[in-house]
Amino acid sequence: MTNPAPPRKSPDQPWRTEGAPEEPPKSAPGGRRMRGGWWSLVVTALVVFLIANVVLSFLDEEEPTISYTAFSRQVDDGNVSKIYAKGDAIQGQLKKAQDNPEGEGTYTRFKTQRPAFADDQLWEELTRHNVTVTAEPVVQQRGFLTNLLISLAPLLLLVVLWVFIARRMRAGLGGAGGMFGRKPPPRPVELEPGEKRTTFADVAGIDEVEGELNDVVDFLKNPDAYRRMGAKMPRGVLLAGPPGTGKTLLARAVAGEAGVPFFSASASEFIEMIVGVGASRVRELFAEARKVAPSIIFIDEIDTIGRARGGGAAVGGHDEREQTLNQILTEMDGFSGSEGVIVIAATNRADVLDPALTRPGRFDRVVNVAPPDRGGREAILRIHTREIPLGPDVDLAQVARTTPGMTGAELANLANEAALLAVKRGQQTVTQSDLSEALEKVQLGAERALVMPEEERRRTAYHESGHALLGMLQPGADPVRKITIVPRGRALGVTLSTPESDKYAYTEEYLRGRIIGALGGMAAEHVVYGVITTGSENDLEQVTKIVRGMVARWGMSRQVGRLSALPNDAQQAYGLAAAPQTLDVIDGEMRRIVDECYEEACRKLRDHRGQLDALAEALLERETLEEADAYRIAGITRLAKVDAEG
Repeated sequence: MTNPAPPRKSPDQPWRTEGAPEEPPKSAPGGRRMRGGWWSLVVTALVVFLIANVVLSFLDEEEPTISYTAFSRQVDDGNVSKIYAKGDAIQGQLKKAQDNPEGEGTYTRFKTQRPAFADDQLWEELTRHNVTVTAEPVVQQRGFLTNLLISLAPLLLLVVLWVFIARRMRAGLGGAGGMFGRKPPPRPVELEPGEKRTTFADVAGIDEVEGELNDVVDFLKNPDAYRRMGAKMPRGVLLAGPPGTGKTLLARAVAGEAGVPFFSASASEFIEMIVGVGASRVRELFAEARKVAPSIIFIDEIDTIGRARGGGAAVGGHDEREQTLNQILTEMDGFSGSEGVIVIAATNRADVLDPALTRPGRFDRVVNVAPPDRGGREAILRIHTREIPLGPDVDLAQVARTTPGMTGAELANLANEAALLAVKRGQQTVTQSDLSEALEKVQLGAERALVMPEEERRRTAYHESGHALLGMLQPGADPVRKITIVPRGRALGVTLSTPESDKYAYTEEYLRGRIIGALGGMAAEHVVYGVITTGSENDLEQVTKIVRGMVARWGMSRQVGRLSALPNDAQQAYGLAAAPQTLDVIDGEMRRIVDECYEEACRKLRDHRGQLDALAEALLERETLEEADAYRIAGITRLAKVDAEG
């Protein structure tokens, strides 16, 4: 069953927590730190208030003041619709707009002042021209309260912005980190009851690793017993192994078994362009873990920031990656053993880690997580098919035998692909046929609808028959499981060979047999057609990889001797790890071994030409041959080896 990673509590928090809820937010601390800030806030508020009032006064629409003579003329012309008088001050509104004699534009509303010496019959004139005399001002002015509220709007916005910045600065993140949106992390305070956690029941196939981690679980559950004996809890556990072997799942299972909070993050999530932010995040993470101790911190892909130091330094003498690594080293050194915080890290490149990170006292234990054996693969398949309805013909033990070297993630993908095939076929259960076809799809690639010319199809049949026949004839070679000339992935045809049982060490004879089998396609084309095509590209890549290991790493060459002349990274840095003379010897020995194997492949195919033709004709007719049919057509009896239990 797939166990998704727990969600982050906030986008700005680079780690995830499991088993610990957020603490209610604390009130912001007051006191003297903001005293000077409040005075400046009051001064700023007064300035904003005055500016807002000035702006509002300009925005108010002012009616023009006209002469009383112009007002009398408009009354005589019958162009006044209504007026309002308070003492000798008059406001009015015209029926038709008039040109402003003392300004630009036109006006309909106006103000004027009736002279004290005027003795005209104004009331009679107004009555005669049907002018309305209102009891309210013609132009309504905003009151003081309205003006106050409008002017305070920018002030309120300023206060909100001020409080927002003040809280950021009080968060203690400092410098550029505090000004670029970094928030104080939520504080978990107690275990969340009733939450389903990942345990060792969800982990299978790596019993020996589980045994090593059980000590950590027991320490977290019973720390007093260890302290009475004077034993200290390991500060760190490094899980090293290929991708997909379940390192993250193991770390979560340790936390689930012990019932402690689990903080998980990828090392790359600590890195930012701003120098110092990564170290700040590390400090926050370790501080949060100490608050809820005992707890577990899990850092995935730690080689992202934990690579050996000593390269070119960035501007200022340190780059962000090194500062983050230094902070992790400092935090792990700060453990006294009583906090109850264990750091678990995962990597598939343990060889590139900084020695200061892997020394005792930091990562006290290095646990190698290898791909599972046959029994482990069967147990993993049972876990990943718990929610998949399986048919009565499904034999997970048989599937486990045919999947050597596959990791837990690959087996989970295999089970999912089989379930997808069953859904497409409208079945109610997953059958053995679905699992077999899913395995072919995972290992060989999906089938392609490619129409090949007959001549090229025949050449492909001989190519695959050459691989298969040499695999059958070669002593100790992996048995042939399937031959097909149906295009899959990038290949025009595929020959599938898998060992009867898991192999952990290879003899020189077995490796030579692998090379002969891989060269079988090219040799068959050479024997039958006298030509060599581009279809052997992938075969030659495999041959080169095997023979380079034989000569330069595994001491299987008389000329090079018992030396590891090229390290594991020789493919990336070929030519930099040995002297030029040694590289010349390695090149000569590689060519010698490949040439000997190719000659032997051609000789065997010539001696068994009839069996090669029979296999090729059967492939042209059926396109796919299963294991039993292939051996029967070739006339070769395969003696099945008895697998050792366990």
